[in-house]
Amino acid sequence: MDSSPPAPDRSAPPPRRAELQRRTNETEVAVTLDLDHLVEGGLHTGHAFLDHMLDQLARHGRLGLSVQASGDLEVEVHHLAEDTGITLGQALNRALGDRRGIERYGSSFVPMDETLAHVVVDLSGRAHLAFEPERLDVWGTAGTFSHYHLREFLRGLCNHAGVTLHVRLLAGREAHHVIEAVMKAFARALRDAVAVTSERLPSTKGLL
Repeated sequence: MDSSPPAPDRSAPPPRRAELQRRTNETEVAVTLDLDHLVEGGLHTGHAFLDHMLDQLARHGRLGLSVQASGDLEVEVHHLAEDTGITLGQALNRALGDRRGIERYGSSFVPMDETLAHVVVDLSGRAHLAFEPERLDVWGTAGTFSHYHLREFLRGLCNHAGVTLHVRLLAGREAHHVIEAVMKAFARALRDAVAVTSERLPSTKGLL
């Protein structure tokens, strides 16, 4: 009887998983991202509302996501939010690989009480963020986290993942609802965009 191990399945797609670390004088961030399977490790940034938003991203995006981070919160949450977005963007870019077979586009509307957010994603390889809430009168913060911090998180992610992202606020002004509705809409749009629906590259250019 042949007891040799079975040959690896050469037809199996590579795992869409990445682990990234980023360390600066202001922050330290470690991200594990799996686009197809759950990841153990938790979400711990030292800022409760940012943890809550990352949980929304993982849950509604059906992502395996672990984030361990710390930063100069005695100064402000800006550096932590931006660097978490940057590191997550790097991980997303690596996990997507050559992006062959992905749906590429995703769009989602999410209501939260009086708030209605619309987010559209294109995993184009080109970075662009159109963030409408910064032009509007959004009230207050959520645990010192404002819609400006959300913008910097998304900007960092887009710049380092090669993502075009349009964020529209159709209704709402209360900061907690605005931020959470946007994050949930982003998560659901991203879930659709990363889905593998073919074997072809979703571009006539032959490259994303």
